[in-house]
Amino acid sequence: MSISNVSSGASALDQYQLDSDRFATGNELGKDQFLQLLVAQMNNQDPLSPQENGEFIAQLAQFSTVEGIDNLNGSMESLLSGYQSSQALQASSMVGRTVIVPTDQAVVDTSAGLEGQLALSSSSSNVFVKVYDESGSLVDTVNLGALEAGMHDFTWDGTDGAGNLMEPGVYTFEAMATINGTNTQMATLLPANVDSVSLGAGSGGEMLLNVAGLGSISLSSVYAIQ
Repeated sequence: MSISNVSSGASALDQYQLDSDRFATGNELGKDQFLQLLVAQMNNQDPLSPQENGEFIAQLAQFSTVEGIDNLNGSMESLLSGYQSSQALQASSMVGRTVIVPTDQAVVDTSAGLEGQLALSSSSSNVFVKVYDESGSLVDTVNLGALEAGMHDFTWDGTDGAGNLMEPGVYTFEAMATINGTNTQMATLLPANVDSVSLGAGSGGEMLLNVAGLGSISLSSVYAIQ
């Protein structure tokens, strides 16, 4: 690389950045080359109009800033890679386990029933959970009575209103609460089995859990692990 022809009108930092663009990654100009360019600029400056010391100091300061940003970017990439590896390890350990997620659907083994939770936004005189099968038909209603605001457990025994055991499958749970005389739907948290894990699209993609009956959900949406 020749450094003898440095324009007196361009700073060493400018020359460094221009030359850097002409080199592929792995063969980039580094600190030594920049300093050589700076010395070459000093040797080739116009003796009738030399640059002030402050100008050279400013160039060095600018170079330090550029180098610091590059180092910071490298550190952030390493940090992100480490975070994703840790997240992948954490997620892979959840395969085969049951997680509690905010949803209104669940795959139910009716012989074992289902235990879920509902989030009651305010006190209610009448709280109940309607259970629907895959066709959308109402099969049972779980009455919980009057409850205070907060998280509450509920259980469905897997039978219909007449006490007949239902077939295993996907069921929908609609939590309702009577508040100020109006029936209002409440959020539910239901169990789901984790079948596998995958990484979301993009370099910063979040780890996804592939759960039975729900498809892919983000790891951050998991409320609890059983």
